[in-house]
Amino acid sequence: MAMTSLKDIYLDQLQDIWSANTQSLSVVNELGRAAQDKKLSEALIDGANGISDGIAELEKLCSDHGISPSAEHCKGMEGLVKEARAHGLSDEITDPDVRDAAIIPQYQRMVHYALAGYGTLVAFANRLGLDGDAAVLQKCLDHTYDGDRRMTEIAVSGGVNKDAA
Repeated sequence: MAMTSLKDIYLDQLQDIWSANTQSLSVVNELGRAAQDKKLSEALIDGANGISDGIAELEKLCSDHGISPSAEHCKGMEGLVKEARAHGLSDEITDPDVRDAAIIPQYQRMVHYALAGYGTLVAFANRLGLDGDAAVLQKCLDHTYDGDRRMTEIAVSGGVNKDAA
């Protein structure tokens, strides 16, 4: 698609974040199964459910704009997913507490990509006067921030980092 307007960029970015979410979903589920800490595992499962909800919302927005969500492949998330598998699910991590501590930053890196994507989309939708889109995307952004804060809480106050030390 030729990029000749902010709307073109907006639609391209909708497809990009959909691709990012679909790629991250499977590894987040894998991380959730690998986590030993119950709160961490539950947070990752909740995160996967939030990603699934985001995918559904993005599919609806793409449909409303007459575009296919799968027209774009997010290479950025592709790399983050590879890193998450390599550094969060590595067979070289033999201590379950250390694995839990390794899982959190891998998840948060993927989340931070989503935060940037959703934040940009909210700004674009607002500028374009797409109030309904902006509200949906803001909800996705807020849920993503909540998941990021929850991970930090589990790492710092929940004891995951302490147990790994």
